[in-house]
Formats: sequence, C-alpha cells, structure tokens
Amino acid sequence: MPIGVIIIIGIVVVLAIVFIAIYNKLVRLRNQVKNAWAQIDVQLKRRYDLIPNLVETVKGYMKHERETLEAVTQARNLAQQVASSGAGARAKAEGALDAALSRLLAVVERYPDLKANQNFLALQEELTSTENKIGFSRQFYNDSVLRYNNQTQVFPSNVIANIAGFKAGEFFEVTEAAEREAPKVSFT
Repeated sequence: MPIGVIIIIGIVVVLAIVFIAIYNKLVRLRNQVKNAWAQIDVQLKRRYDLIPNLVETVKGYMKHERETLEAVTQARNLAQQVASSGAGARAKAEGALDAALSRLLAVVERYPDLKANQNFLALQEELTSTENKIGFSRQFYNDSVLRYNNQTQVFPSNVIANIAGFKAGEFFEVTEAAEREAPKVSFT
C-alpha cells in the first residue's frame, strides 16, 4: 500500500475519532442540561409540596394553641361566674377548667417548644431553604446551558453540532416583573 493512502486513511481515522469524541461530548452536555432542568422541576415540586404543608402545619399549631388557650380562658371565666352558685354548677365549671388545663399541660408536655414564633421561624427557614435550592438549581441549569452553548458554538465542535442537529439551549430567565418578587405567604 502506498504511503499516501496510509496517510489518507490515518487522517480519516483521526477525523472520525475527533468527530465521535466531539459528538459524545455534545451529547453529554445536552443531557447535563436536561438533568439540570429536571433538578429545577424537583425543587419546584418540593416547593409545591412543602410550602402548603408547612403553612397548614403552622396554622394547625396556631389553631390548636388558640383553641386550647381559648378553652382555658372560657373555662376560667365560667368558673368565676358560677363561683357564687351552687356546688353542682361550680363543680361542673371547675371540672371544665381542669379539663382545659389538662389539655393545655398535655400540649405543653408533648410540645415543649410549641410557640407560634418558633413555628414562624421554622416556616421562614424552610421557605428560604426551598427558594435557595430553586435558585441554586436554576444557576446550575444556566451554567450547564452555558457550557453546552459554548461547545455548540466554538470551532470545530460547531461544525459537528450543525451536522448532528444540536440546537442552542435556552437560559432560565425571568421575564415578568411579578416573577422576580418572592412569593407572599399569609396566615389570615
């Protein structure tokens, strides 16, 4: 075999290896972009699942505290009102007050740190954590798109990207002003 044919075959083999290597890198980068987008979905799903549950949990604790405290207050007021009444009425009112106090003590014993401000702090911490995770996921996605777009646009991989049909990825960008604001949570 003439040396010229061997050189041409060698060049074709090297070009084929380069083509395959660049193509595989583009595929890996495109898959990384898809994975990064899926991670945003995971965090958004976490937000959609977590936030309403936390809000309801805090509402539940606040309601439970409020109901228990209101029951104690009402029982105390009733006991004061019937203080000059007969023993039966007073015993009934004091029994209601004892029951209300027992419920309050049971709540305090089971949940010694059950305080509305701690629940709000926990909710605020979870909200911040979730929003940070969403932000980090979006940043990772945009970084992945940047690496992918760079690879599809620089020579010689841009030639292979065009031949193989690789399209530029879209960055995650907020376009509406309302989306730039943090979500508002209300307990009313």
